[in-house]
Amino acid sequence: MPCLIEAISEESCSLEDCIEAVAQNGFDPNCDHSVAQNALWLRKLNNNRTFLGDLLIDRLKDQFRTTAADSGYGPQAIVLSPMRNDVFLRANIWPSEHDHCYQASGAKSFVYGVPHDHNFSFLTSGYLGPGYRSDYYEYDYASVAGYAGERPGLRFIERTALGQGKLMHYRAHQDVHSQIPAESLSVSLNIMHVDPVQKWYDQYGFDTKKGEVTRVLSPNATEVFMRLAVATGHQNASDLAENFGRTHPSDRIRLASFEARALLLDDLAERDDLWRQAEQSGSVMVQMEAKRHRLQLAPA
Repeated sequence: MPCLIEAISEESCSLEDCIEAVAQNGFDPNCDHSVAQNALWLRKLNNNRTFLGDLLIDRLKDQFRTTAADSGYGPQAIVLSPMRNDVFLRANIWPSEHDHCYQASGAKSFVYGVPHDHNFSFLTSGYLGPGYRSDYYEYDYASVAGYAGERPGLRFIERTALGQGKLMHYRAHQDVHSQIPAESLSVSLNIMHVDPVQKWYDQYGFDTKKGEVTRVLSPNATEVFMRLAVATGHQNASDLAENFGRTHPSDRIRLASFEARALLLDDLAERDDLWRQAEQSGSVMVQMEAKRHRLQLAPA
């Protein structure tokens, strides 16, 4: 499970000081000193009990027109700093089942009940409220091909909550959690590490009852653009997708190339032949997904 960190300090700091320190220090999640150094700054920011309320009031007055408010995240996540030196800060809002936003949007909008790992590492602390609860698991990412139904050897560790003041280090491709709604509205603070090659590492969803991988949760722009290009029916796009299916170093892109081309084939025999080619691609992930697609094509 994520590593519990005892970063002890009675000091508090401003958001600006924390942003500057983290940007200057950088964040190497594989270095114990770097983790401890940044955890101490997160502790100091967590001790500042007014900064987040002040920030939200300022942004509401400004109607979120400033560039600092721009992000690729939904309304649950509040980006607190621009990315510098491959690191940025954010706050996350965790509603309870009794809160209107939860009842209006549903559990999955807040990633509740969706067991997953992360393809990035981050530090997190409970800033407000009792915190979300999680069932924590671990697994060996290097041994997983990533196809649906694969058993990655999930090991249950414990159920615990990210209570106020608790500080943890989530490790990429190792810690899996299934989040349970907080008992009351809660907020967490994060220091996020962004690896430049992160988009090529898969993030998985899991079925913890069956102990299986369900799907890849992290499509990247290359995959999306290729699917769109193939959908246009342009021959050059199909040729490129065919080449990707044979040679691309990412198994996920290779699988996507077959899926995109299969959607253009109305003839079931032609579609079956395409998936038969995928079975011979040399990738375990693509092979197993191709077998699943061929079974779906078989008459009942």
